[in-house]
Order: sequence, then structure tokens, then C-alpha cells
Amino acid sequence: MQLLGIHHAAIICSDYTRSKNFYHQILQLPIIAEHFRQHRHSYKLDLALPDGSQIELFSFDNAPKRSSYPEAQGLRHLAFKVANIEQSKVYLQSQGVAVEEIRTDEYTGKQFTFFADPDGLPLELYEA
Repeated sequence: MQLLGIHHAAIICSDYTRSKNFYHQILQLPIIAEHFRQHRHSYKLDLALPDGSQIELFSFDNAPKRSSYPEAQGLRHLAFKVANIEQSKVYLQSQGVAVEEIRTDEYTGKQFTFFADPDGLPLELYEA
């Protein structure tokens, strides 16, 4: 077996409309497909990233909240590659998104910063 890359990351949100706006409008991820699954009373939204990977955004009634930020067991955060971290930070801030100070990775020398989606899911911008 050889893993070829990451196909998608799945995210469960508390407010589908708010999260759809965040990922599609603010983060500017194109919509591949959107489905309402009547039997589960749940939306599934597939969003594209330029490298071919995807984000699946789900809504489920009464999904439990994330237990802590960001040190809970399991997926810690989702990191996005960006060409210009300063411009990306300024853009997110212009959209009302709180962004932490830019830091430098002590091992790679690359710059990175964190922000959160509408449900507080930790997201990272990482310099390409």
C-alpha cells in the first residue's frame, strides 16, 4: 500500500449556513457538490482546494461540541498552504476573522498563524 495524499478532511459544524459562508465565501473554496440528506436531516457540502483535496462540511442535529482547544486527542488542527501569509492574514482580518500573530516554525523556518472557523475549529495558514 502507498498513500498518495489526503483526499478530504471532514468537518461537522453547528450552523450550516454560517459555516458554508465561512468556507465558501471567506476562504473562497469552490463548491463541488451540495446535498441535503433528508433521512439524516443533514447537509453534506463538498468544497475544493486547488491541489485536488477537498473539505466535506457536514451538519448534524445535536452533534457534541469539541472538548478542548486545541489539545484534545484526535485531529489537532487543519493547516492550509498559502503563498503569502501576510496578505492572507490581512484578508481574513478584513472579513472579520480573528487571526493570531504570525510565528516562525523553529524547524522549517516557515511562517504560520492560526485562526478558527465559526465553531472554533483551529485552522492554520502555513507558508508554502
